[in-house]
Amino acid sequence: MITKEVMELIEKEPSKIRNGEFVENLKRYMGNVKFVDVKFTDIPGIWQHFTVPVQELSLSSLQEGLGFDGSSIRGFQEINESDMVLIPDLKTCTPDPFSDSTMSVIGNVKDPITGEFYSKDPRFIAQKAEAYLKETGIADTAYCGPELEFFIFDKVRFDQKENFGYYYIDSAEGAWNTGSEENNLGNKIRHKEGYFPVAPTDSLQNIRNQIVETLMRVGIEVECHHHEVATAGQCEIDMRFSSLSRMADQVMMYKYVIKNTAVMHGKTATFMPKPLFNDNGSGMHTHMSLWKDGKNLFYDKKGDALISDTARYYIGGLLEHAPALCAIIAPTTNSYKRLVPGFEAPVNLVYSERNRSAAVRIPMYSKSEKTKRIEFRTPDPSCNVYLAFSAMLMAGIDGIKRKIDPGKPMNANLYALDKEQLKKVKSVPSSLKEAMDALESDHKFLLEGNIFTKELIETWIDYKKTKEIDPVRLRPHPWEYYLYYDT
Repeated sequence: MITKEVMELIEKEPSKIRNGEFVENLKRYMGNVKFVDVKFTDIPGIWQHFTVPVQELSLSSLQEGLGFDGSSIRGFQEINESDMVLIPDLKTCTPDPFSDSTMSVIGNVKDPITGEFYSKDPRFIAQKAEAYLKETGIADTAYCGPELEFFIFDKVRFDQKENFGYYYIDSAEGAWNTGSEENNLGNKIRHKEGYFPVAPTDSLQNIRNQIVETLMRVGIEVECHHHEVATAGQCEIDMRFSSLSRMADQVMMYKYVIKNTAVMHGKTATFMPKPLFNDNGSGMHTHMSLWKDGKNLFYDKKGDALISDTARYYIGGLLEHAPALCAIIAPTTNSYKRLVPGFEAPVNLVYSERNRSAAVRIPMYSKSEKTKRIEFRTPDPSCNVYLAFSAMLMAGIDGIKRKIDPGKPMNANLYALDKEQLKKVKSVPSSLKEAMDALESDHKFLLEGNIFTKELIETWIDYKKTKEIDPVRLRPHPWEYYLYYDT
């Protein structure tokens, strides 16, 4: 984070910062900075960046923005309206851990013609959602605590042309490598048995330690890390909760640090929801709570599971809008390889105490007011977190406004219910197309307060259908050869 002294100088006494003085102040407070790397997020949720020599960064460029071609960014502008500018947010300044003499800063996108912040900029949408929450009077702060799971593999290769298609991934930990002749000392992880074994079975302890050290160095608080359930290098590193847009910023840096640290070790990291067949996928279980005047609105010492009616209505909003939310929180065709019963996947649209087979869980680790929250387990880490957090908040606000009753909690193991019992339980969409159809018919709650716009939702649906759903639908699947080649 940029130092308090620099922020005060910029915000309170901008007249004192001439171009040369600004550069010298950066060097003084941020070390030997030679470059400023400006980052922002495209519509699908991938970080983009460009780098400016520190001598070119001035007070005017901070106020007026740095120009770029918006038509080359996925989901942004047409070529005839391509000029856009990026306004660096100096509160996000931090040394870039993978680029020497470089300061990293996240920016907001602005239209240079209208002078307005860009309605399709995911970060701006998250900031608007936070402001809207305050305007409603319901709460002044939305806290998010996502748990992003990911895999670290040793190798990956994939390709598809007109006459072939394949993917190949490998990990020394993989259950399929018990018979390997190369560097095999045993200690493989059986399918679904990767949760919490010590070294040498968990071979990624030191890499995760290094990731955590790097995250803390760039200002991200980490609570713990561990191996996850799946074989072949599934991991989880838990960040301490933070406010909505701040947490979204942190998730982007989190992914950046994990991917680059893996490469430094000759490995590759992925947040793909279901890279492995026949084992658990990677989710992004998201803990949420609303606060006002320093008080946790989700806590009620007399409520069931110690949650308030406000929390129950918030859950009601999540569950009612869950099919539409899935288009944003589980936004890839691969997401629906994860959202199937039998792999700890939260497909059932009910809530419960302690129960990880429900879409919404109420953690029961502590009876403290400060820790009371709800956990939405359906999202996965392939999402654009700015849009996902914002959409979840808007669904929760709608639930509170309309007092949507989520019904009684279901504390049974939902995976053990028989077919007749399961018929009574609503579930998430079974494909990305179903989720997009749900979003098309249910998005009014996202338009409240002009947080999401019709243009953005139309862009999102069109992009997903034309760039992802249709291309996957048109290509033969390798398993179809097993099923049908002899017909």
